[in-house]
Amino acid sequence: MHKPAEPTLIQRTGFLYFPLALVSRLPYAMMVIGVLTLVVSARGSVELGGLNSAAVGLGVACFGPFIGAAADRYGQRPVLLIVGAANSVMLGFLAWVAFSDLPIAWVFLASFLSGATAPQTSPMSRSRLVTIVKTELPPVKRPRTLSNILAYESAADEVIFVFGPVFVGLLATTMGAWAPIVGAAVLTLIFVTAFALHRTGSPERTAGASIGEVAPSSELFRPGLIVTVIGIFAVGVFFGSALTSLTSFMRDRGDAESAGLFYGVMGVGSAICAIGVAALPERFSLRTRWPIFAAIIVVGGVLLQFAHDIPSMMLALAVQGIGIGPLLVTLYSFGALRSPSGRSATVMTLLGTSLMVGQSAAAAITGVLADGRGTAAALVMPLAAASLALTVGVVNFLITPRDRRLDPPQDR
Repeated sequence: MHKPAEPTLIQRTGFLYFPLALVSRLPYAMMVIGVLTLVVSARGSVELGGLNSAAVGLGVACFGPFIGAAADRYGQRPVLLIVGAANSVMLGFLAWVAFSDLPIAWVFLASFLSGATAPQTSPMSRSRLVTIVKTELPPVKRPRTLSNILAYESAADEVIFVFGPVFVGLLATTMGAWAPIVGAAVLTLIFVTAFALHRTGSPERTAGASIGEVAPSSELFRPGLIVTVIGIFAVGVFFGSALTSLTSFMRDRGDAESAGLFYGVMGVGSAICAIGVAALPERFSLRTRWPIFAAIIVVGGVLLQFAHDIPSMMLALAVQGIGIGPLLVTLYSFGALRSPSGRSATVMTLLGTSLMVGQSAAAAITGVLADGRGTAAALVMPLAAASLALTVGVVNFLITPRDRRLDPPQDR
């Protein structure tokens, strides 16, 4: 008799899951830069654009964790179907109201509601895959498979968060500043709905645990997880400040709509390096990777201070890209390994929320600096964000036991 073949991740998800999960998170990554581009074009102010991006982040911050907690309790499918439909409506409303004669307060409201209804497909995808690995695959396969999927998911996020703005730039320059937000609404309606209906979204609880196995909420406040959340927040600050300062840089040259296209330069090395993290040896531990990758971003941030033309700007962004992708992989790996039992969707949504909040807050602050003190002042923000990531990485290095590597599920 032949021994039954051991189950694999692909058998459980199907091949179509991965492109579906990739495209369904694109609208989320388009929102901040899309709102920035929309409002700058419609209302003529980088400051107002940044503040509306911050309103998106505030909406995500207020409601994102509750969406994750609802998914842990009721299942991802009904939650995603409801918020996906609501988000499509809110994005459409935002695209209309920005160019209307209504006061700017209505634009702020629409931005906030767009963030509040963001579907959170990226953390939902992580939660699904982590749950499948931990509950359905043979124990011997779990550590390496978990490492691979976390590397893939972080690389996918990196690709989307870098090329989302490129897509925004393409739509804005070819069709108008309204097009990215309308496009995000259409993509949400189609692909988030498909993601919700995928067979991996059917379990009643994405954490795969019964009520009795769900860890108390106090487990979410462990020092290791708090430090990880702060690290993700710093990455979000980097994304938002780099994007907004680049928009100001290009506006000085009369071409603000092209900022998203030039921002894609950072994505090439970033995506390649993020995918390559899975091949790094285990002896190069997570606790060591964090400060090293953050230090590379700091170097790029220093180069940014001397960027006075487009080639030097592209060089600085390329250097930062080498560090930002692997750092994102490292942070999400810590998040997955430190998730309390039954709280997978909550933790992943919390990390995604922190990323968006950091991005939105930085967009607002950087926009104010750009309008009030000029592009040179705005370019300091990405360096400050990188320095914060490095500082928190050093703290994490000190509080993480020396012998922990890539696959200790008990590490919290």
